[in-house]
Amino acid sequence: MMRLNKYIAHHSSYSRREADKAIQDGYVRVDGEIQDNPATQVDEKNVIVYVSGKQVTPRDKYTVIVYNKPKGELVTKSDPRGRKTIYDGLEKKYKHFIPVGRLDFLTEGVLLLTDASKVATALMNSGLERIYKVKIKGEVTAEMEAAMMNGLELDDATAGGHSHSDITSMTFAPFIGYKIQKSEHNYSILKIAISEGKNREIRRFFAHFGAEVADLKRLSFAEIELNNLPTGKTRFLTRSEYSALFTFLKETEKKERERAKK
Repeated sequence: MMRLNKYIAHHSSYSRREADKAIQDGYVRVDGEIQDNPATQVDEKNVIVYVSGKQVTPRDKYTVIVYNKPKGELVTKSDPRGRKTIYDGLEKKYKHFIPVGRLDFLTEGVLLLTDASKVATALMNSGLERIYKVKIKGEVTAEMEAAMMNGLELDDATAGGHSHSDITSMTFAPFIGYKIQKSEHNYSILKIAISEGKNREIRRFFAHFGAEVADLKRLSFAEIELNNLPTGKTRFLTRSEYSALFTFLKETEKKERERAKK
């Protein structure tokens, strides 16, 4: 059982306060009957709730957190070499959470984790925009810009990859966008937007042009940003972020059903 106001807030875009007001103003029907008490207990598995004539549809429960990953942490449960992992810094209650993709040892910034494997899988396999701030050694060349705009296919993409990686070739899709914030002989700074999350993709891309990535930070994943989150800290998604994620998951499930019918 669950309080009516909590049920509405959990399964819709209403805040708890907005749910209270809607209930008290007589806009909420529970199994066909108007309810004006926010504390009314409802069976969340069987109840039918309408707010202003629109049904509140229950959604699977899951939690997603944003972790501002520091440099020097591996995105893995444990490391045989004893290096620090993200789980060394995360609170115990998040030890079972699944990372959405990986950021390499020296990359910092937005890392999503969730307690639902289907959510992690859907986000990892998506073409959602990832925005990074990149500092490279050397200047941005015309060849780099052409590859960012048109994509790049490399038979040998080992430069910039981990020495123990089995990946040799790689195809880079055109970047969603890029902005050169500084380009000088010593170093350059760019903000780039890509739609993939391949193994050390950005480091491999720039290494092909002889430019080492000196600093790399993921600023956002889709609409989810750090929002002034300190390094090494976590936060829950906001209501609007959860709402956008819920819509994305529904669309993904719909596409999967359509593909299954073919």
